[in-house]
Amino acid sequence: MAAALTIAGPLSHAEEFTAGPDSHRQAGVPQGRVTKHEWISKIYPGTIRNYWIYVPAQYKSEKPACTMLFQDGGRFVTESGAFKTTVVFDNLIHKGDMPVTIGVFVNPGVVPGAGANTQARFNRSAEYDAVGPRFPTFLIEEILPEVAKHYNLSSDPNDRAISGSSSGGNASFNAAWTRPDAFRRVLSFIGGFTNLRGDHIYPSLVRKMETKPLRVFLQDGLQDTNVYSNYELGAALRDANYDYKLVIGTEGHNSKHSSAILPDALRWLWRDYPKPIVKPAGGPGHYISNNIVLDADSGWELVSRAHKFTEGPAVDAQGNVFFSDIPNDRIHKVSVDGTVTIFRENTGEANGLMFGPDGRLYTCQNGRRRIVAFAANGKESVIAEGVSSNDLAINASGEIYFTDPRNRRVWFIDANGNKRVAHEGILFPNGVRFSPDHAFLFVADTLSRWIWSFSVQPGGGLANGVPFHRLEIPDEVESGALRSGADGMTVDAEGFLYVATKLGIQIVDPAGRTVGILDKPDGSDPSNAVFGGPGLQTLYVTSGDKLFRRPIKKKGTFPWLAVMQAKPRL
Repeated sequence: MAAALTIAGPLSHAEEFTAGPDSHRQAGVPQGRVTKHEWISKIYPGTIRNYWIYVPAQYKSEKPACTMLFQDGGRFVTESGAFKTTVVFDNLIHKGDMPVTIGVFVNPGVVPGAGANTQARFNRSAEYDAVGPRFPTFLIEEILPEVAKHYNLSSDPNDRAISGSSSGGNASFNAAWTRPDAFRRVLSFIGGFTNLRGDHIYPSLVRKMETKPLRVFLQDGLQDTNVYSNYELGAALRDANYDYKLVIGTEGHNSKHSSAILPDALRWLWRDYPKPIVKPAGGPGHYISNNIVLDADSGWELVSRAHKFTEGPAVDAQGNVFFSDIPNDRIHKVSVDGTVTIFRENTGEANGLMFGPDGRLYTCQNGRRRIVAFAANGKESVIAEGVSSNDLAINASGEIYFTDPRNRRVWFIDANGNKRVAHEGILFPNGVRFSPDHAFLFVADTLSRWIWSFSVQPGGGLANGVPFHRLEIPDEVESGALRSGADGMTVDAEGFLYVATKLGIQIVDPAGRTVGILDKPDGSDPSNAVFGGPGLQTLYVTSGDKLFRRPIKKKGTFPWLAVMQAKPRL
């Protein structure tokens, strides 16, 4: 259960923290073995680091062992240090208070200088304070496989814990948060969830993103400048109903308190083992659980697979969903009963799709540089030629807006088929949709964190264009650019946008704030989304070579129909 959270008053006295018997050698307790190793990383090019492997005396090669990784490994592994982790492991494993666990103690990387009189580059902050998948990928793809060459390690994330102190605590939380498929138990001592390299975003993400199967222990002291960041993260974990514990002492940014409570923290972290850690249902302060997701445990359902690249989902008046497979040059249809069929072959590398008020399926036929419309029988009609296109939106009058990312343009086609540039200058205009009442046009910019909003003018003009809807951005992306990867999007009847991004399906309220993020369906970046099925309460998402769906509490709209929407909460 989540721990109670209280904020202490002014410090009146300092507590004395002393290590208990579990931190000292005990008679009759078998001792594990520690070996030292060196690693040269490819994920962090040029870095060299030491790491240590602790193997308990109870380890048997025929049975997969649990694993616990420690950052700043040299501080934790030594018996002469404050933590005496291997001694604690020996005692707790002997008592049965934690399972047979191999400890992996990893130092941060160092890039040596060019010579004797040059300084090295120290990689600790770059690895530990960063937000994103790079550091856990290093552990999962480099360190753990190397250890597994010599020892039988369980691959079950329920059998893996991760810990660290100060920035190492940040790194441990980041690793589990980013890769809960690899780590489920987090032990953070005096972690600093502040804006060093973006860690301050975690309380917000805990509240916005779908819950994850994690157990989290946080410790800090009242004299530590980071203490309120731990209070804030603890409050977010509480509001989302996570299995967490926040312990605040009277010390500062040191190991006096954390080393004294290490045995009890490990007992709490491994309690009830091997009972698996599960996703919490979400608490009263968790938007996704209360307002979007019908069933937190159901997740995404696979609808269709074995395509090459899925895109452009569109819904017809009956709730059937159509989507394109660009490399295979096909458009598929998913009937409301779930049957998947081929609607059209030889589509001209169709990308974006959208039904119009006339019931035809309009298509960005990018391979032939034109916009076309397909009748129900598959008959093709050319709407506009000589343009590159990606995605399109159609209003009740049959007027079309479409994006041209290559040329940084948004185009307009009137009801008579005349085309003109409506706006240019967005870095990479991609997904495009109307607000439910068709008063505004939204355009996703893949290369920034913004969805642009334009007032739609009589005659098709766009006015008052501003980057309005603010998306969350992953910390580490290609070439270091700050980009959301925003692609296709859809809108519900209340005016909330559902945007396919690198972090998942971001849900943005009508005031422009990201209030929730649905998980990626299969780990790859989603490309687009649409409401379909009976009652338009199923969200369909194209992702990689697959199509997924998920029932949610919100209801979509038929994009070609303008509907009134309520004034948003501001």
